[in-house]
Amino acid sequence: MTTPSLIRRKLIEREAEGFLELGMPQKALENLDRLGGDENLGPHGLFLRGEALRELARHGEALPVLKKAAEGMPGVIEVLLSLAWCYKRTGRMDAAIESMEKALETEPRRALLHYNLACYLSLAGNKPQALAHLSRAFELESDYRTLVDSEPDFDPLRSDPDFQSLLGLGV
Repeated sequence: MTTPSLIRRKLIEREAEGFLELGMPQKALENLDRLGGDENLGPHGLFLRGEALRELARHGEALPVLKKAAEGMPGVIEVLLSLAWCYKRTGRMDAAIESMEKALETEPRRALLHYNLACYLSLAGNKPQALAHLSRAFELESDYRTLVDSEPDFDPLRSDPDFQSLLGLGV
């Protein structure tokens, strides 16, 4: 890619990022479309395209774009989180769990990652691992306790005595 083309791509990607920050995912997509197809986007541009599609609830469309972004940006937590989000919403809980486990390899002390993995494991019916990761999220950042009541991903565990004990609810 020539220098002017590279500079143009970076500027368009930066504009798209701004549209996403403003909550305008459709405008971000339109902006990225100025570069042509996905083959003209760098890894960050692919991530932005995937994020825009994710925010528009076009999860199935977002997955291949985010996978390409992940190839160009291995171990980037935000890409792995977006992938997991889309996998969950397309019924691929196994892949969502795998994506979160990869993220934890990079940042094992990040409470958000443990919390999200606990959510996905709960939905997948893996109670022991769900409780272990939820407990770890609480250890790293106790504020996550306040989210559990309104999190439907934990519905499969709500009546479980071990889950209630972890939350300090007793049985």
